[in-house]
Amino acid sequence: MERSVIFAGFGGQGILFAGKVLARAAMDEGLEVFWIPSYGPEMRGGTASSTVIIGDGPIGSPIVDQADAAVVLNPPSHAKYASHVAPGGLLVVNETLVLEPTGRTDITELRIPCTRLARDAGDDSLVSVVALGALVGRLRLVRVESARQAIRDTVGMKRPQVLAADLAAFASGYRVGSRTHGPSPDQEIVRTRVHHRVGVPR
Repeated sequence: MERSVIFAGFGGQGILFAGKVLARAAMDEGLEVFWIPSYGPEMRGGTASSTVIIGDGPIGSPIVDQADAAVVLNPPSHAKYASHVAPGGLLVVNETLVLEPTGRTDITELRIPCTRLARDAGDDSLVSVVALGALVGRLRLVRVESARQAIRDTVGMKRPQVLAADLAAFASGYRVGSRTHGPSPDQEIVRTRVHHRVGVPR
């Protein structure tokens, strides 16, 4: 089975980072992964997106016409990608910036004040980490400890001084996303799988 996720927002909101964390967590669980970044020449302040495809077998194509989920952190991304979510899918919306609903009745729209929750965690730039936590909490694409370890691996070596804020932001989003989906981050049982890594640089 394959699952696909689109992350989209302004450059500087951590769009590529969130996609990379999800991809690394999936790899560490032995899943097949594609991580496909895309960003405009402006980078910070411009548009950015990344697509992550996760499969328990070989992935047929890196092209995603309709995603199982999308995370949109600003109005232009909401306008562009809300229609790319497949019927029955999930749209995670940063309601701090995106005020209008999609109007779609065939998807779940999870609206979260990502900027406020990131600020409460210690850094209001961590909006994508809050949204990633909500995504993992709602869909269980990877185990919570795999995602937290991927954050440690990605952030800890280069910027250990912000690791605590990243983990707090993830936990804040996870709590929102998992309100109807069982255990908290500290209660989830960690299982083991055989490792097999494909498609994402470490």
